[in-house]
Amino acid sequence: MLSVGTKAPYFEGVIETGESVSLSDFAGKKLVLYFYPKDSTPGCTSEACDLRDNYQRFLSLGYNVLGVSRDSVVSHQRFKEKYQLPFHLVADTDLAILKAYEAWGEKKNYGKVTMGTLRTTYVIDEHGVIVEAIGKVNTKAHSEQILK
Repeated sequence: MLSVGTKAPYFEGVIETGESVSLSDFAGKKLVLYFYPKDSTPGCTSEACDLRDNYQRFLSLGYNVLGVSRDSVVSHQRFKEKYQLPFHLVADTDLAILKAYEAWGEKKNYGKVTMGTLRTTYVIDEHGVIVEAIGKVNTKAHSEQILK
């Protein structure tokens, strides 16, 4: 994981609408940047819905929320629509953002080692500095982990 106190790596990507997004779009704003493995899977849906249900709290505290996975724009469109997610989802199909934020790596599942998305969340302040890094995400209560 990236360390608290370091400058957040610059990124550019495409959100579910097909529009571009970059870290510079959030200059002067706080950002919750969360990385998740796959649209519409149980843990990822729980996490996204928890963030959705607490979205107004995030906004009231000045936070923007942005999700990132390696899924396609079309997959993100379906996921966002199905669960009425109020925040954007970045399609990182080339893994550039995932790797820059150290959210891509070895995962162990039932003794088998594979490469995949490491569920990770970074809170980035108005100056582009990482102020919180969460590697052990509670998908059902992730908002509380962030807003504690």
